[in-house]
Amino acid sequence: MSTSPVEPVENVLEQPVDSKYVFRSKKGLNEDIIKEISSRKQEPSWMLEKRLASYEIFKKKPIPKWGPDLSALNFDEIIFYIRPEDYKSMKWEDVPDAIKKTYDALGIPEAEKKYLAGLVAQYESEAVYTNLKKAWDSKGVIFTDMDSAVKEHPGLVKEYFMTKCVPAADNKFSALHGAVWSGGSFVYVPKGVKVDIPLQTYFRMNTKSSGQFEHTLIIVEPGAEVHYIEGCTAPRYSISSLHSAVVEIFVKEGARARYTTIQNWSTDVYNLNTKRSIVYENGIMEWVGGSMGSGVTMLYPASILRGRGARAEHLNIAFAGKGQYKDTGAKVILAAPDTSASIISKSISKDGGKSVYRGLVRIGSNATGAKAHVECQSLMLDDKSSVDTIPIIEQFTPQSSVGHEATVGKIDEEQLFYLMSRGISRDDAVALVVRGFIEPIAKELPMGYAVELNRLIQLEMKGA
Repeated sequence: MSTSPVEPVENVLEQPVDSKYVFRSKKGLNEDIIKEISSRKQEPSWMLEKRLASYEIFKKKPIPKWGPDLSALNFDEIIFYIRPEDYKSMKWEDVPDAIKKTYDALGIPEAEKKYLAGLVAQYESEAVYTNLKKAWDSKGVIFTDMDSAVKEHPGLVKEYFMTKCVPAADNKFSALHGAVWSGGSFVYVPKGVKVDIPLQTYFRMNTKSSGQFEHTLIIVEPGAEVHYIEGCTAPRYSISSLHSAVVEIFVKEGARARYTTIQNWSTDVYNLNTKRSIVYENGIMEWVGGSMGSGVTMLYPASILRGRGARAEHLNIAFAGKGQYKDTGAKVILAAPDTSASIISKSISKDGGKSVYRGLVRIGSNATGAKAHVECQSLMLDDKSSVDTIPIIEQFTPQSSVGHEATVGKIDEEQLFYLMSRGISRDDAVALVVRGFIEPIAKELPMGYAVELNRLIQLEMKGA
């Protein structure tokens, strides 16, 4: 099979209005645009074939009808690929000034110096900066952007990319992602290596009516450990944008992976993702997430516990403000003996926002001794907001145990009265109660990111 890229398709080029972009596709999606994306990335032919096959699946798959109303999402108005400056830098000082100012304001370089083992920064559809500290590079750890991984580690990418974990046919948006994915992160941790400080990627969507489709692929070999942190932002425009990422994580025998994300998309973004892990014997997978912003979010990180003794922990906080619909939760499939899972989901609704917990726990017929526990806690800050809990539990062996508990309530007026009697204003009292509510999630984050989560919640409380 040939690995040479296809020739550019000139009729899909739309000259950018802003000179910081060297390429921007026309709105809408067709085969020519997909071929152009692949060509500009100089991809091997097998990746183009995967893209085109995914596009055929996308055209046939219906938009989900069981969750939020997605009828206003118009694929013909989305720009599916935007390329900023035509290079990627290994030195922060070499990143173009316009992009660097954005990330400086977000504190990314400082975070890298203080907390991180490595960083990938993505702006629009492409990674603009990558760095992995030499101490980890020398141990065989690979941390780079996905586009580079396709060229530099084709064997690993071809084996794992949208094959075993999240196939293109999984849902309409995974199929779309398979057709137009761009950027993202590739992490490979060799056997027995424990990366004891985090790796991070930060994604920035900066153009109205655009799409961002980063792909994250993490492979943790037996006995290895890694903590990966992801942050996302976008400015607010009057025209809707689309974020549809895919995350695939493979946790091998006795390995441990933690995936932490703090998403702060603007309220004109449709945030529709597929995130999933496969966990082998005695492996441990931990998901920690904070979902702020976005007009509509559909996000259900999933763990497939395939090996005996595998374990999954899901911790998530979602905030739904005015005009926001957060349909979030978790899915765990316990498919082997002595597996265990814990799901803790918290949501806050304010100013008419809608929060829904939608989850699945499935215990297979051979998962003897399996245990699962689900805990949903929802807090409504006013009479206009709403909360729903939609758990699905499927238990196919009696030699297992599963429990679900859910609490929904308004903010406690007695707590507010007590705090206000000590001279605290009502707004500050509400903020204190909310911070206490999210504390189990925040304490699982590194200090700098816990501060960021609290700041985002505070901004959401003020409608900022």
